[in-house]
Amino acid sequence: MATASPSVFLLMVNGQVESAQFPEYDDLYCKYCFVYGQDWAPTAGLEEGISQITSKSQDVRQALVWNFPIDVTFKSTNPYGWPQIVLSVYGPDVFGNDVVRGYGAVHVPFSPGRHKRTIPMFVPESTSKLQKFTSLCLVASSDLQAAPPTEDK
Repeated sequence: MATASPSVFLLMVNGQVESAQFPEYDDLYCKYCFVYGQDWAPTAGLEEGISQITSKSQDVRQALVWNFPIDVTFKSTNPYGWPQIVLSVYGPDVFGNDVVRGYGAVHVPFSPGRHKRTIPMFVPESTSKLQKFTSLCLVASSDLQAAPPTEDK
């Protein structure tokens, strides 16, 4: 008797990370990756990527526009562990080092069709009082350095 091979289903994800709003930051870039259960496997496309650096728009929205394309296909025998997309947004600190400015995740939609998702971004916060104080001092000093020079007349 022939053994029946398990049937699989495919999940195709294509779209884009369109934009973000981080009013207090500029010159940010975005990384994405998918997390999924052990029964899932990518079969085509990229399951992670990194965008270009973008600056805030000059309109009142001050949006950071990436229009970053996503195209990946998964296969699975079980819906358990349905894929999620995880976004991380990075930008420079006062020393020019890239630091995380926010991160968030959302499940890939369960139903076929066009979907638009807004992902709430969580901003990391220092865990110790010393780190908070140091961060506060660095932000205050960067605000002082960012002030335009004044001329004495």
